[in-house]
Amino acid sequence: MRNPQKVRGVEAWLLVVAWAIAGGAIMMTQLGALGAIDATVLYLAGGLGLLTLAVHIVLRFVAREADPFLLPIVTVLNGLGIAQIYSIDIANGHEGWAADSIRQVAWTALAIVAAIIVLVVIRNHRVLTRYRYLSMFAAIGLILLPMVPGVGSTINGANVWISIGTFSFQPGEIAKIFLAIFFAGYLMTARESLSVAGKRILGLRLPRMRDLGPILIVWLLCMAVLVVQGDLGTGLLYFGLFTVMIYVATGRREWIIIGMVLVVLAVGVMFTLAQTHLSEAAGLGLGRASDRIDIWLNPFDQELFEQEYGGSGQIVRGLFGMAHGGMFGTGLGLGRPAITPQAADDFIFASLGEELGLVGVFAILALFFILVTRGLRIGFRGPDDFSKLLAVGLAFVIAIQVFIVVGGVTRVIPMTGLTLPFMASGGSSLLSNWIIIALLLRLSDSIRKTQEVDA
Repeated sequence: MRNPQKVRGVEAWLLVVAWAIAGGAIMMTQLGALGAIDATVLYLAGGLGLLTLAVHIVLRFVAREADPFLLPIVTVLNGLGIAQIYSIDIANGHEGWAADSIRQVAWTALAIVAAIIVLVVIRNHRVLTRYRYLSMFAAIGLILLPMVPGVGSTINGANVWISIGTFSFQPGEIAKIFLAIFFAGYLMTARESLSVAGKRILGLRLPRMRDLGPILIVWLLCMAVLVVQGDLGTGLLYFGLFTVMIYVATGRREWIIIGMVLVVLAVGVMFTLAQTHLSEAAGLGLGRASDRIDIWLNPFDQELFEQEYGGSGQIVRGLFGMAHGGMFGTGLGLGRPAITPQAADDFIFASLGEELGLVGVFAILALFFILVTRGLRIGFRGPDDFSKLLAVGLAFVIAIQVFIVVGGVTRVIPMTGLTLPFMASGGSSLLSNWIIIALLLRLSDSIRKTQEVDA
């Protein structure tokens, strides 16, 4: 599909299918829960459809050769998320601005507009290499912002939010984009030195000690996020992002092993300190992460289950909800996902598992798989190191978030504070992930044009 008109034509037809799936899901939710169709919500969903159409039109002018599959896939995921959140709102009796689904529609509209702005302003992704160190300082500033007195706020035990009046936002979601830009720019220049092998220890050819500095600094930064802010998921996301990008840059498996060892070491130290209650004395946030590890290991413990806050009731109810959904689910609007705490955000995957069943969640995971592989494909086709690393980094951000969220809900790993991209309730996550898609679209267009010029 080297013909730009054919590429955009494929995207247009897939968008029609995406609108049908998203709109059909909302109508099925209404029929299942209310027995009637409410035109107001459909009008709002239609407005989002017009915004995605606007993205398609913008691509026809500013990125004619962009990947045709990214926009339809995220449209389906976003639409299904709104339908599921709407089902939970109906069960809780929430209407108007008090309903998470209405706020999700508003945040989606803002996120799509932000994606359009990124596509229009950034005409060539290589310009971002000039701002790699500025991106580093921006990321660090956003990560530290919740710790500023009077601005930061603690929600559900994690100090990763900023609040201004009734408005709350998670700046760490935007920080991951700046980190990906910085890592790509830094590794583009430091790839050769990081590829140099040092001494062999336990059968592994380790890097030179002076080259371990950057990864140790990033490790310390991520652990500071974990320790001070009490957010296990964000710390793992940041460190996982850098570890994968440095592996892609150097091609050396030793970096993956080093990264895994550092993560295990950090979690072990954290858990030990939390058990000795030293973290509370120092005012650190390790207790929350330690509790989540305890819940992961002993979810069916009666004492943990009956805890009013921070117990295992959430994950146990989520597991039983997915079990109730079975193979094909109860049907949209016909389940009882609302009995699980935070069913619209942290446990949206469990809610979808109950109403769509195993077949439904497998289809959703397949969409995420296609989305990530398209991003990786864009990176592997990149003509330069920066293009490869940035595309791989952005795609991996989505991949690791999906793994951490789904793994936590299904009890493969401890629960974290991350949200399922494009589906869970939350404006900061929606905004950052739509910007990521815009950057991948820009990358794919620039790479295709570069290949045509070279040919």
